[in-house]
Amino acid sequence: MRRFIYCKVVLATSLLWVLLDVFLLLYFSECNKCDDQKERSLLPALRAVISRNQEGPGEMGKAVLIPKDDQEKMKELFKINQFNLMASDLIALNRSLPDVRLDGCKTKVYPEELPNTSVVIVFHNEAWSTLLRTVSSVINRSPPRLLREIILVDDASEREFLKASLENYVKNLEVPIKIIRMEQRSGLIRARLRGAAASKGQVITFLDAHCECTLGWLEPLLARIKEDRKTVVCPIIDVISDDTFEYMAGSDMTYGGFNWKLNFRWYPVPQREMDRRKGDRTLPVRTPTMAGGLFSIDRNYFEEIGTYDAGMDIWGGENLEMSFRV
Repeated sequence: MRRFIYCKVVLATSLLWVLLDVFLLLYFSECNKCDDQKERSLLPALRAVISRNQEGPGEMGKAVLIPKDDQEKMKELFKINQFNLMASDLIALNRSLPDVRLDGCKTKVYPEELPNTSVVIVFHNEAWSTLLRTVSSVINRSPPRLLREIILVDDASEREFLKASLENYVKNLEVPIKIIRMEQRSGLIRARLRGAAASKGQVITFLDAHCECTLGWLEPLLARIKEDRKTVVCPIIDVISDDTFEYMAGSDMTYGGFNWKLNFRWYPVPQREMDRRKGDRTLPVRTPTMAGGLFSIDRNYFEEIGTYDAGMDIWGGENLEMSFRV
């Protein structure tokens, strides 16, 4: 009798675990059609959470503090890329970040049929950890159906780890990644133009090589372009400390402008824009100019307005030039 009861308990426990497994498979499956309005981007983000130690350095965007004994070495490494390379290398490539969006942004529902995008990232002698953290954040926090490819344009880097090691690493990632090598140092703009020419997505999204995309970053950019393909869209640019790699939310109450010396500056959003949006801070802000480092543009429209001026060297000025073209 006792053996019979024991068998019943084991059977009931096993059945419970089977039901739990089935529920989890159904809930997280990308094939689940019961709630297509909810983004299927949950799976890559979920994999990122599962694959890392959330208690590690820099998780949830927290500052990384280097012990006093390592301060001298930290200062030497700082000179390589002009940021705290030691802190960056301690942080996971898929570190977690807080969701700092306004509550109204978190509940927005975007059209199911959005254009896909190619993400173009130019780098020159970039640090391994910052470059791949950028790539990881794009993959982990973008809906797979919207991310056509990532194009890495190497502007004649000299560091050995950015050659064969980088190519071998990106082969194992779940999104198509192209690496384009410039034959000689050409500057940011000509490198971006090479990446744009090789892109296949309906939209081109330009990113810097040392940034981290947050949850829900891509959908609103593409949604605005779907509404009007001549709209060029920039995200709010948050801050990553060059010293501690702490993530700090940016302000949605500033926009881009310029002074009479043609220097780009951030200015408070004027009252006329606040009135136009009727106080709804989740709506986009019309801006005279953009910072230029991070934006999305319809690929055909990019060509129609003449792309970038290929005569520009190194960096600077392209943000105003592109803004004036638009």
